[in-house]
Amino acid sequence: MEHLSSIEKLTQLWDQQGDGLLSVYFTAGYPQLENTMQIAKELEQAGADLIEIGIPYSDPVADGPTIQESNQKALQNGMTLEVLMRQLEASEFQVDIPVILMGYFNPILQYGVERFCRDCSDRGISGLIIPDLPIQEYLNHYQDIFDQFNLKNIFLITPQTSEDRIRWIDEHTGSFIYAVSDASITGAKTGISGAQEEYFRKLQAMQLKHPFLIGFGISNKETFRFACDYASGAIIGSAFIEVLSKAEDLGADIRNFVYSIKGN
Repeated sequence: MEHLSSIEKLTQLWDQQGDGLLSVYFTAGYPQLENTMQIAKELEQAGADLIEIGIPYSDPVADGPTIQESNQKALQNGMTLEVLMRQLEASEFQVDIPVILMGYFNPILQYGVERFCRDCSDRGISGLIIPDLPIQEYLNHYQDIFDQFNLKNIFLITPQTSEDRIRWIDEHTGSFIYAVSDASITGAKTGISGAQEEYFRKLQAMQLKHPFLIGFGISNKETFRFACDYASGAIIGSAFIEVLSKAEDLGADIRNFVYSIKGN
């Protein structure tokens, strides 16, 4: 297979497929410290289009109990940014679909922003999602560093985000927009409400420059396909973490889960 750069992987994803994309989130170092590489490879082989690896944090305020618990367990297992970078560097980790790191800014700041970006670039990471890094702060202080290392910074919007701000985010986000479907925490709801559908219709009608993926509340084939009617795809986190928490055969359970979402 032709070796693509991390940026080319993201670009090709939109250019060649563009819709029906499944992005799967999991917490690094969960359920066991050394599971990170195996889970990423199994997701790729199962048919996921994009992988989001969560950087464990002691106070993940936007996340519900399922992801909070996975964060605590991963930290107890000994997961740190240093450990994660060693895992990402290992030859066994190599996958051909885009990989994004998602986490809170404090651990990145402690690690060193330039060092973090350099290490991400060296390990083939395509982009970053940092929910608590304000956009203006990013533009003023960190954009040049991200650009230097060819990292896409992906911003989030919610149903409460004004149209003007959505368009501002559309100007500055990298690759795609993460459209949070609900202002609640992750995993709090499993269905799609009428208000959420109206929000999706609004985003679709805005004809944004960047595609958007819908996250929060996507847990099965029904909600995934519903989201894909309006967006380029959807992001599943809590439902997948639940699978990992109960897995008896990690590979088989991951394949079965992805097929349950994307299969015919």
